[in-house]
Amino acid sequence: MADNDTTNPSGTKGGVRSEDSTSGIPYGGIATTDEVVAAVKNASSQIHDFAGVPGKASEPGPGVKECEGRGKDSFQVYHPWNFMPYAGTDNDIAMANFKEKLSRGGWVLKDSYIDNSPNKNLNLIADNDSRKLSVWIVGYNRNDVPSIGIEVVSACYQVPEGQTVDHY
Repeated sequence: MADNDTTNPSGTKGGVRSEDSTSGIPYGGIATTDEVVAAVKNASSQIHDFAGVPGKASEPGPGVKECEGRGKDSFQVYHPWNFMPYAGTDNDIAMANFKEKLSRGGWVLKDSYIDNSPNKNLNLIADNDSRKLSVWIVGYNRNDVPSIGIEVVSACYQVPEGQTVDHY
């Protein structure tokens, strides 16, 4: 996200709701890193479409990290990216679209709040339990160049027996 972000609301870690006392991140099951990376990319693409306004997304792709306290065969995929509407005034429209569309199609809007930064940014947190994904979206309307910070994160997964975690 950006340097003016605040910490996540209590009960979340990286936007994922707590369900496991060891790391605060739910367990997703057994999968390869390629499978989970593909699922996170797919969700990011869907969320990009949810914006409903023309704009440009940043290029970096997903990353893979070890899940704390779960061993070297566990991992979580995260994909932080920014969306910059071509018209800065479209930030509000995109945030309204996100708020509406993250309340259907398997997505559940868990939290919507104004952070305590000087810019008073709108934050949205949504989960998709069936896809074992969460998203944290922050509208940076008052920046010189308005943009939207988005981070899609997966649950913690374990690689199949005999395989190792592929880090990107």
